[in-house]
Amino acid sequence: MNTEPKDIIVLGAIQAGIKKFDKIQKMTQIEPEELNSILEQLENRGFIQVTEKSGLLGKKIEILLTKKGSNEVDKQVHELQTKWNQMSTLYKTQDKEGLKQYMDESKSFFPMMIFFGVMNIEMFSMMFGMIGIEMSNYVPTENMPEGEEFDTDVEF
Repeated sequence: MNTEPKDIIVLGAIQAGIKKFDKIQKMTQIEPEELNSILEQLENRGFIQVTEKSGLLGKKIEILLTKKGSNEVDKQVHELQTKWNQMSTLYKTQDKEGLKQYMDESKSFFPMMIFFGVMNIEMFSMMFGMIGIEMSNYVPTENMPEGEEFDTDVEF
């Protein structure tokens, strides 16, 4: 399955119970035009279902996860956990070169790891210190959890 990181983040938001476009947009920080495109692709692939309901205030559109979409999120989160476990092992064994190479190969997964809470942020920060680089080289500031303090200059 060729699923992009933003697709999985959107599916994760929906799986968490966010059913409205504006709330998904706010939670994922994806621009409305791009989010609309992602939602259309997810619907075409059978991962989500868009329903329209009539309410007191007019039509209400809800976005729901299908069983196929739920399975895809679960599969991707399992893959993220496997990647995190591999990075943790490389860190714990002090394999600087192996860790740097693995982080380089896996950097597109970092926003998803943060979004799904798969990684230990403190250990993640220490990994960057161990290999002597800044976290911002790998994770854009907008993808870092708000209210978290990151020490990207950890010395050993």
